Amino acid sequence: MPKLETIEQFIKMVESNEHDKAIEKFYTIDASMQENQAEPRVGRDNLAANEKNTLLKVKSLVSKCVRPYFIDGDHAVIQWFFRFEWKNGTISEIEEIAYQRWEGELIKTEKFFYDPKQF
Repeated sequence: MPKLETIEQFIKMVESNEHDKAIEKFYTIDASMQENQAEPRVGRDNLAANEKNTLLKVKSLVSKCVRPYFIDGDHAVIQWFFRFEWKNGTISEIEEIAYQRWEGELIKTEKFFYDPKQF
């Protein structure tokens, strides 16, 4: 079960747009991420590399936790708002729910729920 301080540190890193570094610090080596019903991506290094690749396409980014978030034992639910200004000049705004399963102080699995029409 994660400590409240750990969740707050994780949120602070994401809100600072250090998404890739947050993955490196707060995910297990064999962590997985899943977008809606897509196949999960597996492996912390793979997840961090994917995030770095996305961040390379971004001109500016706003990342915001929509509080409150919820913790129940090893599970956490966080609502996020992101505003991407892409280098190609387009803008995407997305709200999503992240459902996480923690192992101690690290995220083991994470599934994102959002309306893909937002992109």
